Amino acid sequence: MAKPTYNPSRLVRKRRHGYRARVAAGGHVLKSRRLKGRARLSA
Repeated sequence: MAKPTYNPSRLVRKRRHGYRARVAAGGHVLKSRRLKGRARLSA
């Protein structure tokens, strides 16, 4: 029997399609927002 092709992983999904993946300096943006003390880091 073939294994299922869709094996959902929230971590992999965030790495591939998340904010940091689509914005060039995503990590730096989040870091600066963290330092500033933002309640919400991304939309």
